[in-house]
Amino acid sequence: MPSVAEQLRSAREARNLTVHQVADATKIKTEHIRSLENGDYSPFSAPVYIRGHVKALARALQIEAGELLGELDIELSQTQDFSAPPSLSPRNKGFVDWLMLQISKLQLQLLLPFAVIGLLALAIISGYSFWRHKQSKDPLENLGDGLYQKPFQMGGQYLPLPEGATNSPPR
Repeated sequence: MPSVAEQLRSAREARNLTVHQVADATKIKTEHIRSLENGDYSPFSAPVYIRGHVKALARALQIEAGELLGELDIELSQTQDFSAPPSLSPRNKGFVDWLMLQISKLQLQLLLPFAVIGLLALAIISGYSFWRHKQSKDPLENLGDGLYQKPFQMGGQYLPLPEGATNSPPR
């Protein structure tokens, strides 16, 4: 008795269809069709995908889908990957899983107004704090000496010497 893969390939070839034509008609990837025709079920993550693709191919190739799916179940029960149903026991969950669960429990319709009010209050407080800091700051603090220079002052008793004069006593 031919396998499901052989039946699919022979039905496609009997109708003179290429893999690409069948892929266009069924909207199934060509790689998946080739895998099914070769009996390679490794690209599929679960038997439900294999069954769905085989059923779609059987309809497109006008093969009796019920018999084909029965044979497919027998073949899948003999494989190591798909012989047992997937485990339903919970896996070890970490902090991210817990956090995502808590976030999903939040009712965003109720939380959104509080978040908007909180952000608005934060903006008002920050603006007021900035304004108070600006008001208490000396406006001339960052200015340099500028162009104005203080006039030169002597001690107050002597006038400056004229140009060209020396400080030595006359003889």
